[in-house]
Amino acid sequence: MRAIDIKLWRELWDMRMQALAIAMVIVSGVAIFIMSLSTYDSLKETRDSYYRVHQFADVFANLTRAPMSLAQRIEDIPGVARVETRVVTYVNLDVPGFKDPVSGHMISLPRHQERQMNRLFLTQGRLVDPSRDNEIVMSVEFAKAHQLELGDKIWAIINGRRQALTIVGKGMSPEYIYQIAPGAMFPDYQRYGVMWVARKPLASAYDMEGAFNNVTLKLNRNIEPKAVIEQLDDLLKPYGGTGAIDRHDQLSHRFLDEELKQLQNMATMFPIIFFAVAAFLLNVVVSRLISLQREQIAILKAFGYSNLAVGVHYSKLILMIVVFGIIIGTFLGIWMGTSMSELYSKFYSFPYLVYELKPWVLVSAGIVSIGVALIGTVYAVRKAIKLPPAEGMRPEQVAIYRPTVIERWGLQTLFSQPTRMILRHLERRPLKSLLTSLGISMAFGIMMVGGFQEGAINHMIDVQYKLSQREDMMVFFVEPSAKDALYSLQSLEGVEYAEGLRRVNARLRHEHRSYRTGVQGIEPNSELRRLLDANLSPIHIPKEGVVITDYLAQKLHLKLNDLMTIEVLDGKRPILQVPVAGIVKEYVGLNAYMHRDTLNHLLKEGNVISGALLTVDEDAQQSLYAKLKNMPKVVGVVEQRAAIDGFNETMEETILFFTFISTLLGGSIAFGVVYNSMRIALSERHRELASLRVLGFRRSEVAFILLGEMALLTFIAIPLGFLIGYGLCAYLAFNFDSDLYRIPLVLGIDVYAFSALVVIVSSLISGGLIWRNLAHLDMVAVLKAKE
Repeated sequence: MRAIDIKLWRELWDMRMQALAIAMVIVSGVAIFIMSLSTYDSLKETRDSYYRVHQFADVFANLTRAPMSLAQRIEDIPGVARVETRVVTYVNLDVPGFKDPVSGHMISLPRHQERQMNRLFLTQGRLVDPSRDNEIVMSVEFAKAHQLELGDKIWAIINGRRQALTIVGKGMSPEYIYQIAPGAMFPDYQRYGVMWVARKPLASAYDMEGAFNNVTLKLNRNIEPKAVIEQLDDLLKPYGGTGAIDRHDQLSHRFLDEELKQLQNMATMFPIIFFAVAAFLLNVVVSRLISLQREQIAILKAFGYSNLAVGVHYSKLILMIVVFGIIIGTFLGIWMGTSMSELYSKFYSFPYLVYELKPWVLVSAGIVSIGVALIGTVYAVRKAIKLPPAEGMRPEQVAIYRPTVIERWGLQTLFSQPTRMILRHLERRPLKSLLTSLGISMAFGIMMVGGFQEGAINHMIDVQYKLSQREDMMVFFVEPSAKDALYSLQSLEGVEYAEGLRRVNARLRHEHRSYRTGVQGIEPNSELRRLLDANLSPIHIPKEGVVITDYLAQKLHLKLNDLMTIEVLDGKRPILQVPVAGIVKEYVGLNAYMHRDTLNHLLKEGNVISGALLTVDEDAQQSLYAKLKNMPKVVGVVEQRAAIDGFNETMEETILFFTFISTLLGGSIAFGVVYNSMRIALSERHRELASLRVLGFRRSEVAFILLGEMALLTFIAIPLGFLIGYGLCAYLAFNFDSDLYRIPLVLGIDVYAFSALVVIVSSLISGGLIWRNLAHLDMVAVLKAKE
């Protein structure tokens, strides 16, 4: 081994703790990069493979009833490769041992599974017998939630008739990767299930023989869905079509798509922070090392080592630290990626979820890490290369000193001598002090992002489901009914208060922009469906006009008093011109609201409601549920509290995982920056501090000078870190905005406190390690001449 390589290993050993601290930051950056992109690739590849093998449709449409002869006309639309008609319906279910109301979504199966779009993946059992009316394939999640096995029976109210259904299979479909009930925000597998039945008996029960009420289309390659949808809507309009949607607007696909988008954002934002901090630390450490080794560099050059050899020597030092970080970061990233994939498997129904780590992800992580490290240290290495041997033999030029601001202002008497030494040292190196505080503040930012998500989600749920949607349950009717139906609900034991609700599907238009959603007609002075302004204060629904949510207004470029076109997709499908009378704050969905009487008047349907909002007495819930199950008009019930509780239980493990990751990553930055800054300060001021010990300063007083400086920089970093953290959270919230939900920018005092605690603890650990080093100051060496 060459002498210069022996020198390299010796230097690495001498600075092992510093190298480890820097490597930890690189480990964090590499790990988060690999975790995000590998999880993204795993989800996307699994989804795409599932869609491809199981023939996920490209276009979906619901209608009232159309003859089978219409299917051929649909297939003749240019760009359509295949058409599949279905009979679908919503039913009330009765599950043994479970008293709460349960809704089921029944979907007919074709006689030949191999020709089916949205093909089932059977995990157990078999498909239904086409000739039998009492067999079902149940969704895996629903069966698991109720511990149902093959051969078990459940009961359904099918078109007013109670019928026993036997589970002959358990399955999944690409159409329901994210299984959520209509009108709900969160999955509730106990109260909503999807099931597949034979077409013939289901069609007979709903007078759909030779007809269909749902159609899915597979398009040819490179066909734009928009043109197909326009022609399909024209064909279905006479048959009660409610407007076709493409895959992008299919609910399950949209939720999964938003998750993939968030993973991409994570793979961009966090690694940039870690790699920037690592580059800063490497620059500081290598610059100080080269400054301390001026004489050694001069001797190496005098003995014939070229500038290139010297540059390669220090580049090797950098690369060894970085490569160590890349190796550990890769293993940590793979572990985090597999853990993330396991968490996602609890949210999304995939028949398989294969963790996929593409080679380019590893290569990219390595190239980015090495590239950032070399760029961050190029100036320091360049100084070593350009240092002339003769100049290197001389001591480094003494810095120019002058009185500090405190001394010029005559305030020095207010501070002790050690404190003045701290302030003097900080003022003479302002850039280094600023960068050190900036590095520590980055740790605050990472920690705040980790804590922000839990608080933001809790705030979103509180606003949406405690301040705005205040009902205990929402009841849907089979079809719009006279308001007298509300009195039937109010008379049920356990119902404390009830309000009618009228909802229609509609396409909202303004200029060239459009969006499909629902228009809800609510009661004036509604107690259960409150509209909130930007300050979250309740406002009344105006008699005239439409009130829209803020994100919908932004999407359609609408402001107060603008005229909006409402193309109703239900019933007689009128087209309405309505002014925007108000804009309200909501975090979930994009909604439009009108006075119920006004909406009914515009629809020319009389005093009708399509559902009801209820508050119920907890003591009478079970008897109320039993009565709702047996009401033919009621097709579905969404219980808000149960859905929220289920969501919180599911999210608990995810939040704990992200809190652990953010604490680990934020702590690594804090420790890396603080420890390296202290270690470099100790090496720079070793002679000065040892001299103070010779002059009689106690170890605690010397430690105060060194550790006090870092404590002051950490104190300065706290408000700066809070600003950076707030900015990162704002960036995250902005990028999480979608049609489905918006994450509010809410940061509680607990987020700030926990972030500060982790950074301060990391700083204390670093200080403890430096305290040990202060016991080994060489007080004999300082008595000797420096030259």
